[in-house]
Amino acid sequence: MRTVELVCSGGLDGAVRAVWDRLAQVGLPSLARNTHPTNRPHLTVAAVDEFPPGAEHRIADLLDAALPLPVTLDRVVVLDGSAPLVWLVRPTPALTALHAAVWDVLADADGHRPWHAPGAWVPHLSLALRFRDADLRLARAVTGGQRPTGTFASARSYDSTDRTVTPLTRLR
Repeated sequence: MRTVELVCSGGLDGAVRAVWDRLAQVGLPSLARNTHPTNRPHLTVAAVDEFPPGAEHRIADLLDAALPLPVTLDRVVVLDGSAPLVWLVRPTPALTALHAAVWDVLADADGHRPWHAPGAWVPHLSLALRFRDADLRLARAVTGGQRPTGTFASARSYDSTDRTVTPLTRLR
């Protein structure tokens, strides 16, 4: 699987990591426990089996033109289904347009993940992958009701086969 992910600016990354740490400190599930070097706060825009020929370059051009992109985090919720604890991202017109443009580039790709599709996508930053609804009140207390702001400053692609990332934007 290959993803298209927007990566948080330093301040926003730090705010999310601080919540990861606080969740772990109170004994709740948290991505702070994932020590793989690719683990960092990000927003997944799309995931497919493989990028079609030329798609990576076209996506990189889109991302270079769109980033940095302002972002404000919203509520902390548990998503239905696989039960991740997430911090919702307020969808702006610019973010929604970028999401649709990436999906247009990937229209011919195999293995689209339907939860990232336009109309179904819930933009969010993950805080924990397996979370119980019963712990949501404590998780919200740990986040303190914050609504951090920042930018999506760059982008990358994660390759689940070899667990590596490839930059999708020029270094800023």
